[in-house]
Amino acid sequence: MTGSASPEPDTKTRLESAIPLLFVVLWATGFIGARAGMPHAEPGTFLSLRFAIAFVLLAGIALLARAPWPRGRQLLSAVGVGVLVHGIYLAGVFWAIDNGMPAGVAAIVVGLQPLLTALLATTWLNEAITRRHQLGLGLGLLGVALVLLPGLTDTAGQAATVTVSTIVAVVVATLSVTAGTVLQKRVGVGVDLRAGTALQYLGALIPVTLLMATETREIDWNAELYFALVWLVLVLSLGAVFLLMWLIRQGSVSQVATLFYLVPAVTTLLAWLLFDETLGAVQLIGMATAAIAVWLASGQSTGRG
Repeated sequence: MTGSASPEPDTKTRLESAIPLLFVVLWATGFIGARAGMPHAEPGTFLSLRFAIAFVLLAGIALLARAPWPRGRQLLSAVGVGVLVHGIYLAGVFWAIDNGMPAGVAAIVVGLQPLLTALLATTWLNEAITRRHQLGLGLGLLGVALVLLPGLTDTAGQAATVTVSTIVAVVVATLSVTAGTVLQKRVGVGVDLRAGTALQYLGALIPVTLLMATETREIDWNAELYFALVWLVLVLSLGAVFLLMWLIRQGSVSQVATLFYLVPAVTTLLAWLLFDETLGAVQLIGMATAAIAVWLASGQSTGRG
């Protein structure tokens, strides 16, 4: 009996160790759905559809499983996290790109998130950032810049489309997802993931519905749009976001945020595989740099006070 049960913890450990990489890969595939869906619906309209479907699915799953629903302060916190992590973040990024900002420029700004998260975590969560982690954060930012640099060079002719309004939108989006990630670590402990995430998407509907109110709300229903919605709801809104919430619960929020340094590299690799986009030596160096950064930042942070 004892001998047959011993492999189980090892198997569980191996599965859990694979979750960060799986999260990065799933999160990076978001550009596939966005690329397919954006031409057929405006940002607020498209995101409202996505979040409404995700909420209905998750709420149904939570009800069927008889999951406990948060109440009072926990309920409000779950909705608030959704407003920040999903609603304002994606609304800002999608709106900026839809209004002419090159995706590479937006990604550079959003690439500041791990640094901002680490700074907030030291204040809000008493997480101590070690020298090794500091080095990882710095290297990660360099890696992201190297991965995106060729794309920025290619879109230099679009520089005029980077306006004050699009810059503000992306900066607000980055600050929003940073604050929401830290808030989830601080108040999300003990909340059922199914019910809590459903409430997050209910909260996410608030800012994107407001954005939708400024749009024509016209939708070009076709196969690409259906694919985009299915992909973004099932793979991103359910799969990747569940993994993100689990990772935030298990580790320090600054360590989890560092995983986002790998997203541009994986996205670029996927674009090379799927769409035959250019993948040069500078980008390969950037990918290796980002990978080293995540390895450096993966050491355990210690609490303060």
